[in-house]
Amino acid sequence: MKIGEYHWFKRRIPGLSVMDRYIIGELLLPFLFGMGLFTSLGISIGTLFDLVRRVTESGLPFNIAIQILLLKIPAFVVLAFPMATLLAALMAYSRLASDSELIALRSLGLSVYRLVIPALALSLAIAGLTFFVSDVVTPAANYQATVTLKTALNDKQPAFRDRNMIFPEYKKIELPNGNRRNVLSRLFYAEEFDGEQMRGLTILDRSQEGINQIVTARSATWNFNENIWDFFNGTIYVIAPDGSYRNIVRFKHHKLAFPRAPLDLTQKRDHEEMSLAQAREYLEIVKLSGNEEKVRKLEIRIQEKLAIPFACVAFGLVGAALGLRPQNASRATSFGICIGLIFGYYMLLVLTRSIGTKGLVSPFMAAWLPNFLGLAAGGFLLFRSSK
Repeated sequence: MKIGEYHWFKRRIPGLSVMDRYIIGELLLPFLFGMGLFTSLGISIGTLFDLVRRVTESGLPFNIAIQILLLKIPAFVVLAFPMATLLAALMAYSRLASDSELIALRSLGLSVYRLVIPALALSLAIAGLTFFVSDVVTPAANYQATVTLKTALNDKQPAFRDRNMIFPEYKKIELPNGNRRNVLSRLFYAEEFDGEQMRGLTILDRSQEGINQIVTARSATWNFNENIWDFFNGTIYVIAPDGSYRNIVRFKHHKLAFPRAPLDLTQKRDHEEMSLAQAREYLEIVKLSGNEEKVRKLEIRIQEKLAIPFACVAFGLVGAALGLRPQNASRATSFGICIGLIFGYYMLLVLTRSIGTKGLVSPFMAAWLPNFLGLAAGGFLLFRSSK
């Protein structure tokens, strides 16, 4: 770092030791380089090629394509943060090792554990920034990109159109032996939802003890003012416990206090278009359906919204520990190791996500296991470097 740059950095971050400021300054330049590199690669592979195809084949206006491209950037920035942190730690500490600056610092009595503190502090700050972008900026940008693309391509289908909707609702009952189990409480079926009305409805309602009823209706809408369903042109069949019809009621308009969960399911967003709070609200709705696999998938995605930002800390520790080793002083070697570690991390994340979906491990472990392994590996390498 040049003297002028050092004094600027010292004024900008007060309260840090000279060594901390110096090491953080060494980390910033490769971090910014990594952000630009990995973000550009992600956009090119994940979005740019698809947009070019839509411009040439589907007639997507060029200015709309540019707008969608800009809206997609935050999603790739989130993925680039951990990778850039790893690259920065590797290159910075490798440079210090190759110039024997680490030897000089250790000759002053500083341990390797003290030397990696600046990298960990910067990694924690980057993790917080990653979570903010991931939870606040990215979901809104992704959703806006989806809406913009559909509008530009003149997608005539309503935004939330769905067909053959089936929503089972379960409740827990206590058996004579004291055990509890789930039983069907209500089964909701609609042939079609056009964004405003549900049509062709059949509902089996077993929610009231001793009373079963079947509701059929030509259409239904959700009454937002009264938080109730408005059913039109239908029939209610009340069934006695012995299976016979107790009563039949025909109606043109009838209000029923069924939950709005089936409507919420039609208005679902992709997990990449939901913030952490929205994902947790949607999880409560999905739990009502009794679909355990879908519940586990969403729980894993929720945990990943926290785990992926924290990967910055694991990558920062691993990068610093590897950079402290003299044999990793080459920049080319550092970059190659960085690519290998990134590939291994995301492959492991895909694997743990898969076994978590199958219920072999908890959603928490499915999302956090790669981070725990990274921290353990970084700690081990740091211990070896201290010898």
